[in-house]
Amino acid sequence: MNLESLPLAEMQVFAQVVQHRGFAAAARHLEITTSAVSRSVSRLERQLGVKLLHRTTRALSLTEIGAEVHDACLQMLQGAEQALSRAAAHREQPQGVLRISAPVVFGDLWLAPQLPRFCAQWPEVHVQLSMSDTLVDLTADGIDLAIRITTPEALPPSFVARPLRPIRYVLAAHPAYLAARAPIDHPADLGAHRCMSLGYGAFQNMVELVASDRALAPERVRLHTPITIASSLGLLHALLGDAQAGIGLLADFVAMPIIAQGRLAQVLPQWQLAGSYAQRTAYAVHAPGPHLPPKLRAMLDFLQSHCGTEARPAA
Repeated sequence: MNLESLPLAEMQVFAQVVQHRGFAAAARHLEITTSAVSRSVSRLERQLGVKLLHRTTRALSLTEIGAEVHDACLQMLQGAEQALSRAAAHREQPQGVLRISAPVVFGDLWLAPQLPRFCAQWPEVHVQLSMSDTLVDLTADGIDLAIRITTPEALPPSFVARPLRPIRYVLAAHPAYLAARAPIDHPADLGAHRCMSLGYGAFQNMVELVASDRALAPERVRLHTPITIASSLGLLHALLGDAQAGIGLLADFVAMPIIAQGRLAQVLPQWQLAGSYAQRTAYAVHAPGPHLPPKLRAMLDFLQSHCGTEARPAA
């Protein structure tokens, strides 16, 4: 008899008959008729080719082989219960390897500092974070979750994207640089200053600024950018490394913690960058599906609950 022909249902009914010491009691427990229980045990006996029970009008007892079969049935049922329990735990309990991809600077400064808290909360999840500024193929690269900093229209259409936090770009300079020069009160004043921009893709030296209160018309300014650095972290190091470096244009999750410390000052805080430096959003992107793996669901919930947490770059 192979596994496919095992009379599993009949074995379960037989075990219940023995446990409840009768067909009627087993039938009540299983919520079926007594005749259905009797037929099930008879089918099992025919399939096994042995007599399992001694039946009289007053008593029910196991035959010698019936006792051995009953023990085997109990082991089978216990194993099945354990398998179901483990499967349920796997469905409900976050565990296993979770592979995440993120842009380099965002991964270094914002995401990586969050991960120890996540792993303390979910110790059975092992996070593998890779960082790259090129777009990874989630399916081909075996990535469970990718962080994309982009606009809604640029999101991959075949994936689910959950917004985590807005990403703005700000102008910042060393306080000593600003103290030595005339106040910068209007975007037009930027033309007289050395500036550093990201300088790749859409991030060029022509910038557009919009007054926060929308009371003034938008201003377009061409910055003097003798240095472009394709990393907000690189721009930050340049500004901190030389107090007279000029004005840098960098992402808020890099700049704002340092501004809060007083080591840099925001330039034109009453104006918001627009155009090619307009606000973007950090999205958590993952493959669609009717059931999210618990490890992925746990990470998404965690990131969304910590989306306002700012990482602090080292001095």
